[in-house]
Amino acid sequence: MAPPLLLLQDITLTLGGAPLLDGAGFGVSPGERVCLVGRNGSGKSTLLRIAAGDLVPDGGTRFLQPGTVVRYLPQEPDLSGFASTLDYVHAGLGPDGDEHRGAALLHELGLSGTEDPRRLSGGEARRAAIARALAPSPDLLLLDEPTNHLDMPAIEWLERELSSLRSAIVMISHDRRLLQTLSRAVVWLDRGRTRRLDQGFERFEAWREEVLEQEERDAHKLDRQIAREEDWMRYGVTARRKRNVRRVADLADLRRQRREAVRNPDGLRLEAREAGTSGKLVAVAEGIGRRFGDRDVVRGLDLRVLRGDRLGIVGANGAGKTTLLRLLTGQDAPDSGRIQLGASLEPVTLDQQRRALDPTRTLADTLTGGGGDTVQVGQEKRHVIGYMKDFLFRPEQARTPVGVLSGGERGRLMLACALARPSNLLVLDEPTNDLDLETLDLLQEMLSAYEGTVLLVSHDRDFLDRVATSVVAAAGDGRWVEYAGGYSDMVSQGGHLGGGAAAAKADTRPSAATVQRPEKQAARKLSFKDKHALEQLPAQMAGREKEIARLRGVLADADLYRRDAGGFAKATAALEAAEAALAADEERWLELEMLREALEGG
Repeated sequence: MAPPLLLLQDITLTLGGAPLLDGAGFGVSPGERVCLVGRNGSGKSTLLRIAAGDLVPDGGTRFLQPGTVVRYLPQEPDLSGFASTLDYVHAGLGPDGDEHRGAALLHELGLSGTEDPRRLSGGEARRAAIARALAPSPDLLLLDEPTNHLDMPAIEWLERELSSLRSAIVMISHDRRLLQTLSRAVVWLDRGRTRRLDQGFERFEAWREEVLEQEERDAHKLDRQIAREEDWMRYGVTARRKRNVRRVADLADLRRQRREAVRNPDGLRLEAREAGTSGKLVAVAEGIGRRFGDRDVVRGLDLRVLRGDRLGIVGANGAGKTTLLRLLTGQDAPDSGRIQLGASLEPVTLDQQRRALDPTRTLADTLTGGGGDTVQVGQEKRHVIGYMKDFLFRPEQARTPVGVLSGGERGRLMLACALARPSNLLVLDEPTNDLDLETLDLLQEMLSAYEGTVLLVSHDRDFLDRVATSVVAAAGDGRWVEYAGGYSDMVSQGGHLGGGAAAAKADTRPSAATVQRPEKQAARKLSFKDKHALEQLPAQMAGREKEIARLRGVLADADLYRRDAGGFAKATAALEAAEAALAADEERWLELEMLREALEGG
């Protein structure tokens, strides 16, 4: 076996309080592909900084093979002090670097090299930093969340580029698809220590469960041994006999081992507080268009979003994903066409830029709104410390300014703020940024159980496959095409991002959620009967909703079927009929309301 390029052994580091790293380490051989995984706050980025030589640990050793060329991509690259992106990339080449390769990489990543680093977006800064890391063709690449702020075309380009390199790679990422494609070994950082699996990431989660199950068995054995020792302490030592000091010390040591073996009991808990049921139709778009200057961002889009849909919106950066999301939620008005929102919508939005977070406010004030020490969570009040623990924040972080939180911690804080409010429509703009894999699993499970509607913008292909029931993809020139299923289903149906022949061909296929424009209806006037229905339907729908609530209350009686099987069947049939009648009323009301708006607008 080839000697390692890099070897970390017995690394320890304490950043106030309990040790962050306690005997951690790993080795990387030439050409190896290793992914470093662990919970947010477990110390992954810190360990990678130590590997890069940017941070000196309290203890342990770092060995780097002499002559090894190492490049490190941090989560937040610093381009200050450079006149252009090309200067920034050239500065990382080294004495034998090829300047042409640096310029070529920038071009492939959509940058000219003349950009002013002070005016770059997060995605552009990330692309420049990737070009700088790849340009010298290093022996060892250390990558911390390389896909953050990248769109799907850039992620797929990066995946192909990394696959073609001969460099050894150590990578931290929340992108499961990237990890599954590239990794050949996994280093798991947990409670300050590392474990290694010499297989790819696709095997990791099953292996992790096996490890945790073995820990539980070991902890159970330890519990029984402690119980025996405690029994001896109570009954085996009399006042007339000298205590066995060594045995007492052994008991203390067993208790310490048990404390270390126990995983954090206050695990992350994600639960959306659901408001009342929305109407069956959440949003209907008819021929909507939106322009910025002479560029069409959305053009002639017909779309219907139904209650319970999980609609993914995908496209390259700048394609208009956030614009489309704002149109579908009524935050912006289209330049052409019409959007009708359904009844009884209570939306909650998770913003990718996290603009709602004031960096100067403390974590506790952000959750409570600055009023006292309780958080309004749905219909109940929770103490802020208890609610913080649900999202893996420590009590001592209550007075921590938001500005010093890590990216993952800010992501969890946004989730904590959003999920405290009741909703029946979740609007999620890049919710997976900076979240660890376990948090993503819980977020996915929460969305799967959520009975409302989800509108989701994401570049995470695996997350879209797990969550989305349909995907709307940017096809270029302002056209958007809907596909059933997740991202992989879109690709299998011939869809791709950015337009072209495949997208144009796909655009001609009928979509199950496409709304046919009522052109014949728009030509006529509202009759007296239509006007009367438009006035009466809201009250009629409210009455049906009350009846549905009453029937659900009747059926909630667990003993009803045993006590009165006939009454149970009758109530079930009545509930089905009431729900069908409500759906028909909603369809009729929406049709008439859109017709009224079209006539008034004409």
